[in-house]
Amino acid sequence: MKNRLTIFFGLLLTTISYSQELNFSLQEAIDFAIENNRAAKNAARDIDAAYKQKWETIATGLPQVNASVDYQDFIKQQVQVFPASAFGGPEGEYTAVAFGLKQNINASATLSQLIFDGSYLVGLQSAKVFLEISKNAKIKTDLEVRKAVINAYGNVLLAEESTAILEKNRAALEQNLNELTKIYESGFEEEESVEQLKITLSSVESSLNNTKRLKKVAYQMLNMNLGLPIDNPLVLTDNLESLTAQQIDLNFLNSPFLVENTIDYQIAANDKTSKELLVKLEKSKSLPTVNTYLNGGYVSFSDNFDFLDTNQKYYGFAVFGLSIKIPILSSGMRSASTQRAQINLEKSKDDLTETEQRLNLQIATARSDYQFAIEDYENKKQNLNLAERIEHKNQTKFFEGIASSFELRQAQIQLYTAQQEYLQAMLDVINNKAALETISNSINN
Repeated sequence: MKNRLTIFFGLLLTTISYSQELNFSLQEAIDFAIENNRAAKNAARDIDAAYKQKWETIATGLPQVNASVDYQDFIKQQVQVFPASAFGGPEGEYTAVAFGLKQNINASATLSQLIFDGSYLVGLQSAKVFLEISKNAKIKTDLEVRKAVINAYGNVLLAEESTAILEKNRAALEQNLNELTKIYESGFEEEESVEQLKITLSSVESSLNNTKRLKKVAYQMLNMNLGLPIDNPLVLTDNLESLTAQQIDLNFLNSPFLVENTIDYQIAANDKTSKELLVKLEKSKSLPTVNTYLNGGYVSFSDNFDFLDTNQKYYGFAVFGLSIKIPILSSGMRSASTQRAQINLEKSKDDLTETEQRLNLQIATARSDYQFAIEDYENKKQNLNLAERIEHKNQTKFFEGIASSFELRQAQIQLYTAQQEYLQAMLDVINNKAALETISNSINN
């Protein structure tokens, strides 16, 4: 009962610790995700497993000691048949003789040591390369997790900003509609003007409801990328505008990016190295292998199970051995295996070249997208200022009776579009910089 209570309170404390409200800046969210994202944790475990595999490979060439205990009880002993005359019996008859006693026990230990094996030497090199591949996979996973967190964090900020703007627009429209309704009821305005505002208000309310639903999904997506329960409450301490300003870095945009520094290139290069080792492995199979061993133990025999008696006699034995295996003829099997490994090596060389060219193209594209995002952000910022001025002027003209309700509605739609485009432009700056950092493996915090 006590153990059950301990487990219950442990689970309760874990639930409480993950259900508390957490505050994150973007960088704090990234750091948290690198430690707690499930994919990132598994990539770290893969590195630990690679270290264990490396030692496992090394240990195969170190001394090995094995012990064994064998006990036999011959329920029905096997016999050998001899001519009876050999034991003084009559000629032409045979005698069945059982050799040995009914029970025996054998306890031994063997020390073995690998002296030379070409495949072992290649295995040591392969274990090192496998460890590097695991480290590369961890780096790539962390880069992808970082990018996913930035995208998810930005989507939450976008949803929050969109909600705030839409609520502000709704409040302004409701005030305008109330004022216009009073004017209409006084007979100084047409019903169509009221209906135009109602249409605009309905559209804004629909967008607001949809944005609220998307905001919930955005928070859940961010929680998932952070490695938290999807409904864990979060507070984001960065805002979209300040974060965008931080991500505009012209020096980073114009800095040179070496394709050799990208993680995808390093993965492809390590793949090529692994294929070279496979060629060496196949060639090493034509070399001899040399092993040595030392075996020793004790054996005892009895008609009854007396092996635990102090008077029971045990007979010791020891043997030293050397084993040399020399491959002579494989009927072309080793040659075919080596040629197949060589073909795969040539393929990996082409894959490396293809990866290099693809990465150069992706970096150039990501650089162009980031530059366009910065330019588009500045353009959308100016457009928003213009749209606000135009909407304000049309609203003033409308209530002064100079502009029509249709013109006011067009100005309002233009403003709402400019608002959303401005928010999206800020998000594009953040995401496109993250994409360039990810593909070039150039984290510039």
